[in-house]
Amino acid sequence: MIWGISLVLLSIIAVPSLILSKKPNAKELLAKIEPYQGWIGIVFCFLGVWGVITAILNLNWLSLAPIWWVTILLGNLVSATLGFMLGSGLINKLFLSNNESAKAKAEEFREKLAPKQGKLGLLGIAVGVWMVVASFLFTIA
Repeated sequence: MIWGISLVLLSIIAVPSLILSKKPNAKELLAKIEPYQGWIGIVFCFLGVWGVITAILNLNWLSLAPIWWVTILLGNLVSATLGFMLGSGLINKLFLSNNESAKAKAEEFREKLAPKQGKLGLLGIAVGVWMVVASFLFTIA
């Protein structure tokens, strides 16, 4: 449930234009978060990549709980992608500053993903809400 809520919050940070069109006074809150956006992105990118690896290593969940496995995989893919997009500047500065070819490839990948950021944010909100709902539906009593 916490992962779903955090995915919704990450998606909201990634798609500020969606929030500002609905609630114009949210601009001040988003301005307070902006200095930390890179670090938030790095953390979620790392956690998303780790979640994808975990999902692949636990393919047996696919036969036990296929909907939940797909939900976890999709949520982690969205988290890794949005995290990379939010933290790309800081990732380039901290990890790729010595390797110009890797830096160029990362920037090229970021440019390919940029037009899809709004759709990924909406997908992240939907998957995050589904994770919260599913955690209540699939809990074993």
